[in-house]
Amino acid sequence: MSSAITPDQLVEAVAVFLRERVLPTAEGDLAFDTRVAANALDLVCRAMRQPAAVEAAHCARLSALLGESGTRDHLDALLCDRIQSGVFDETCDALVEHLRAAAIDALRVDQPRYSALRRALEA
Repeated sequence: MSSAITPDQLVEAVAVFLRERVLPTAEGDLAFDTRVAANALDLVCRAMRQPAAVEAAHCARLSALLGESGTRDHLDALLCDRIQSGVFDETCDALVEHLRAAAIDALRVDQPRYSALRRALEA
């Protein structure tokens, strides 16, 4: 087993340092900026820890919907083009399900304590 620190552990350690060592002594704008920086590092850490399965599921849903394969960026761009051209709209159940799943995945990283996310996961 390697004893090397992983990148996500390093990011987490910096966030803890900011919260536990810097924030208690900071005031005003510096306290606010420190809180923002620590929260940004938390977001980066959650993104780094997001399982590869989430990315694979995103691409699989899009491949099934679009009938094409490719990178996430390619498939997202293709989906946008098809929505813009009117091929897909809100009446397409597979599109709505994909967008709902993608929003939930994004909220898990961006706002994991968001009340609507908790309700969606409970449903």
